[in-house]
Order: sequence, then structure tokens, then C-alpha cells
Amino acid sequence: MPNIKSSERSVITDALRKAQNTSVKSAVRTAARKVNEATANPSTTDAQDLLKKASSVIDKAASKGVLHKNAAARKKSRLARKVNAISK
Repeated sequence: MPNIKSSERSVITDALRKAQNTSVKSAVRTAARKVNEATANPSTTDAQDLLKKASSVIDKAASKGVLHKNAAARKKSRLARKVNAISK
């Protein structure tokens, strides 16, 4: 445990930030997993709806700084490629 008062406060805020970031990352992974499952069983309407929701979740994570904007774009692109592959 730190001895300096500001260090003690930063330990607390770091723990809070980590918990929030973990929650957001988990939501991103869950949304991506749902899209991947939908593309495994080709049902394009479900996959397209889930892709919209996943894109929204990924964009929110990027705007909060949990994901880098390029990482978010890469994730969205890969999911879109999978959905487009089954819709053809």
C-alpha cells in the first residue's frame, strides 16, 4: 500500500477505472461473439441486426477510450466481412 496520499487516491481511482473498462471490453466481446455465432448459422437478417448493435457497442468503447479508434475500426471491419460473406 502506498504511503503518499495522492498515490493512495490513484490506487482507488485505478481500480474503479479498471472495473469500468473491464465491463466495456466484456460487452464488446459479447457483441462480437453474437455476430460470429449468427454468421456460423447463416440467417442474414439476424446477423445484420447484430452487426449494427455490435458496431454501436464498439464505437462507444472507442469514444470512451477503452479501445483505440483503429482497433475499433478493425473489429467492425472484420465482423462486417463475415456478415457480408454469408449474405452473398
